[in-house]
Amino acid sequence: MLKRARRREWISALRALAMVGLAIALLGPSRFSAEETIHLIPEDRADWSPGNVFGFLRASHNYGERFIKVETVPSGAYLDLFYIRSNFQKRYEQTEAPVKIILPQRIEAGPRDAVMIRAFMEGYRQKEASIRVSSKQEELLLELEPLPNTLVAASHVYLAGRSSMAFLTKEALTVRVQNRSDGFGVVLAETAKSEQAGSTLAQVTSPHVAAVEALQLGEDLLVRVETRDSAGKFELRSRQSLDELRDLYVYSVEMVPSDGGIEAARKARAALAEIGPGEVNGCAARFDETLRLALEPSSLSRALSERGAFTDRYVRAAMKRLGAVSPEGRIRMTDGSTLLGSSPLELAAAMSQPGEAKGFLALIRAFVGRIEVPEHRRSTLRGLLAPELSLDQFSKAYDQAESAERVCRA
Repeated sequence: MLKRARRREWISALRALAMVGLAIALLGPSRFSAEETIHLIPEDRADWSPGNVFGFLRASHNYGERFIKVETVPSGAYLDLFYIRSNFQKRYEQTEAPVKIILPQRIEAGPRDAVMIRAFMEGYRQKEASIRVSSKQEELLLELEPLPNTLVAASHVYLAGRSSMAFLTKEALTVRVQNRSDGFGVVLAETAKSEQAGSTLAQVTSPHVAAVEALQLGEDLLVRVETRDSAGKFELRSRQSLDELRDLYVYSVEMVPSDGGIEAARKARAALAEIGPGEVNGCAARFDETLRLALEPSSLSRALSERGAFTDRYVRAAMKRLGAVSPEGRIRMTDGSTLLGSSPLELAAAMSQPGEAKGFLALIRAFVGRIEVPEHRRSTLRGLLAPELSLDQFSKAYDQAESAERVCRA
């Protein structure tokens, strides 16, 4: 009986060891397996203290290697490392997590020597921690919290001497607009930048705007807008609204010419009156259909629908002109219905679904072609039809539409 009991004890012990081995295999390497080593050791030692006399009593603690392994969640955050002694900074380094920080031996450090570690990453709140050099702590895990707001999308629209920039976020924005000698800046407090919004802003260009740069400055997002000298003097006007369908908050900044853009508006109206049937029918209709199919329907409808923007009056006038150049004055819709362009009621019905009006995209192309210089026509058209797309994404759809038109004309 004694032998059987011992055998059972051995089997239980082996099973326990097997479970421990399995757990180690599943967990894998420690999250603190630092990839980089940073020496954060001041040039001078701390002042002598009576504690140095008895340091030999804890030799391994006081004379052994002193280090701290730092990791962040998510991994890869930037780290500011400060060595503090008597409230003075003695050493500074910057690196990325994970990292192993080599410190002076505890016997060489003062009783109040500390390391302050500050972690930051785009889209997350900063977090910091302080560890005494004399302490036993050798590992630090900093879990970063996402910023409370995100720039989901951004857009730039230019037409007839006026332009606007819109910023769409998940939560209500706290915004500061800063005037600069070469343009202006928009600071979005506690806001992260999405990849799509960053891509769109990086490719913004127009007769007013030379370049746009989005920079994450700590927990704030700075959108820096560089304007062209040819833009002349302008006034900045801002407004806030709510995109109820997508539950997004919208902050818009408009660049209004000092003269109000009266002359540019007159030229735009004259350009619309010059558009004829041949620019919306025939092979132009093939361009129109191909471009409509290449763009996302809800985005196209949202871009062209009336929403209180300065472009509303031009889009409405363009829809009315479409009715004037269409057979029998009737606007043909993609569902087969027709609407009389000269009727205010039916024109309003067409404006409620502008992306489905056949020939409308071709007419807007003809309109933009008359009032804008060649180098800015495509970016202007993108701002009207797909303002939240990057120029590269829109150009792909636009090139497909032009190719279909060329094949039709061949």
